[in-house]
Amino acid sequence: MKMAFWLYFFLFLAFFDLHAQYPILTPFALSLGAPPLFIGWMMGIYALTHLPGNLIAGQGVDKHGSKGYMIFSLIGAGIILLLQAHVTAPWQLLVLRSISGFVLAFLSPACLALLASLSKDPVGQGKLMAGHGVVHTLASVVSPAAGAFLVAQSGYSMTFQSLGWLLIITGIVAIFMIQESRPERASLRHRNAALTNEAASFQFQVIPLKYYLLPFAVSCSQGILFFELPLQMGGTAGVMHTGIYFSIISLGALVTLSMMFLNHFSPYLRTHLGILGIALSFFSLAALGSVPLPVSLLALGIAKGVVYPAMSSLFIDLSGGERLGTVFSLQSIAMSLGSFVGPITAGMIHGTYSPYFMAFLILMSVIIIVPPSRKKGLGMPPLTKPSNLH
Repeated sequence: MKMAFWLYFFLFLAFFDLHAQYPILTPFALSLGAPPLFIGWMMGIYALTHLPGNLIAGQGVDKHGSKGYMIFSLIGAGIILLLQAHVTAPWQLLVLRSISGFVLAFLSPACLALLASLSKDPVGQGKLMAGHGVVHTLASVVSPAAGAFLVAQSGYSMTFQSLGWLLIITGIVAIFMIQESRPERASLRHRNAALTNEAASFQFQVIPLKYYLLPFAVSCSQGILFFELPLQMGGTAGVMHTGIYFSIISLGALVTLSMMFLNHFSPYLRTHLGILGIALSFFSLAALGSVPLPVSLLALGIAKGVVYPAMSSLFIDLSGGERLGTVFSLQSIAMSLGSFVGPITAGMIHGTYSPYFMAFLILMSVIIIVPPSRKKGLGMPPLTKPSNLH
């Protein structure tokens, strides 16, 4: 699993870089004079521009493999961060964030597809997805506090420049260290050429659309959190507290992501129980003032650690393990839509209603709509057996 090690290593650096921006983007926008509604649109447009990138990545990864898309995404995002260090007006930040959303849309589908291709066993794939979650969470434990500390010590411009160069160097090193085997690339090309339009249409019908409400709702709630928590902490004045609180969420996620035995349970059940836990955490944030904020955020993180690897395993199972680039691209599209709707909704109701309570309602609605188990008759194999769809 040498390839898995290198993938995890580069993903750690990339996620560290990206999560370091979460506690500082809202205060940075406020320092430029942006109002809360504009900040909501700035965060939302980043997610909206993910959509064309996700669509391109889905077909591109299935056809050409993952490596090129990963490198383009890392280096491109680094260059944008270097430019972001010199913005002086809110509209400039909006433009750069929209471009960044497109460029980074390729990273997640490419990484997940390459990781999933390293194993043909559903349990093994589940462990790889959990490993992805652990790496993601380890990076996000320290990066929000690190980003806030960098801003406090050297300012926004130097922080963005440092993070930009880190991404660029990571992308350059990945050129030499990430290798896709020739047979695997040949198989991808052969399978893509063999698919007719009719077969491709069937592939899209395998996974009912309602299942995409799961990643949509989770990412929508996260978008609300990323918008509301920095404002709740006082913007620029509370940037250090914001970074620490985001790190607490990641610490909670690390607890459950480290429990590898959870991968032996149904991904459908894990997904629904995790979403229920996130929903209850948001209810605590909105309505239970007696519960300390760190406790609610820690519980939210614990639930997130259950949901993310479970959702990836759920979509692998629903797809039968075929055309994973397309599958994860569609999952990323659903998450991008949620990340677009979340902060914009929060910006519209901020100061009137609790955005946290809105997140609770969205999550609970999805639990009711989507069943916690796979229905019979979808033409899908049992979870423990390989797929014979193609």
